[in-house]
Amino acid sequence: MAKLFSSFKIKSVQLKNRIVISPMCQYSAEDGFANDWHLVHLGSRAVGGAGLIIAEACAVSPEGRISPYDIGLWKDEHIPNLKRITTFIEAQGSVPAIQLAHAGRKASCAQPWKGGEMLHKEEGGWQTVAPTAIHFNEKYSMPISLNIEGIHKLVESFKAAAKRAFEAGFKIIEIHAAHGYLIHEFFSPLSNQRMDAYGGSFQNRIRFLCEVVTAVQEVWPAELPLFVRISATDWVDGGWNIDESVELSSILKEMGIDLIDCSSGGNISNVRIPLSPGYHVPFSKKIKEATGISTAAVGLITDAQQAETILLNEDADLILFARESLRNPYFPLNAASALNEKIDWPIQYDRAKK
Repeated sequence: MAKLFSSFKIKSVQLKNRIVISPMCQYSAEDGFANDWHLVHLGSRAVGGAGLIIAEACAVSPEGRISPYDIGLWKDEHIPNLKRITTFIEAQGSVPAIQLAHAGRKASCAQPWKGGEMLHKEEGGWQTVAPTAIHFNEKYSMPISLNIEGIHKLVESFKAAAKRAFEAGFKIIEIHAAHGYLIHEFFSPLSNQRMDAYGGSFQNRIRFLCEVVTAVQEVWPAELPLFVRISATDWVDGGWNIDESVELSSILKEMGIDLIDCSSGGNISNVRIPLSPGYHVPFSKKIKEATGISTAAVGLITDAQQAETILLNEDADLILFARESLRNPYFPLNAASALNEKIDWPIQYDRAKK
């Protein structure tokens, strides 16, 4: 059997294959509420055969949204709409997961198709927060530096959102600590110039994430997996780097995190990232080999054989598909054909099999 279509067990959760739909923001919610768009978007990829479906970055507080149109879990009223989605995903034999996030200084932006620029208060925007009052670039407003009380409040926000995620039927949580959003902002010396317990040394800069993990574990069932997505490097001297990512991953493994989802960049504006097929795979490989923790690879992985090779080389345990799954929600069905694997199709589609 092709390794891409082999099962993968994490704690009590069994994935039918190693194809994962990467969390991709849809910017289509109102007041944090998921709707029919999210049901069809995520549900169609479950129908398409992916083993794991990770819902988009879900804000743990209203101010943590990238845009006013992000989904959220900052209040109980958000739960029923998400429960409808997780129920459908599971009915298709896939596992529902959700990414919990706070956008930090990169919050309060317009939808991408409306320019994606920072929204001012009169446009429906809000005051952003960050470890230090340093803006992302000149197009972004200056964030307020979080005080200790604000940091502790956000830790509790992640905890409360995790509890709601369980009630909504999600089986895996991914904590978003990448792409220049709040947790990543704490990691990097270029965005974190604090002089207290949350800044300066490596241990201080990762403290916020560690506190979030501990808080989430207090309400998240021990038998269900916890992932963390990181940007393995800022791609710039003096920033967060792969060696620190390896050290962090080792600490997270000891804390009980089950998998590191390996991405990069997003924290420093106008950095040239050397894009190429599978360009994050070396980070996944290094973290996996150095720490023994399971990893996921993402980034310009677009065909079945490419994904299969990554798995056979043991460079990652799971493969995340993002833009390719937007182009083709039924990628797993086509990938099985490309790898000469026979897999079950939805019975409603069975007559279309060749």
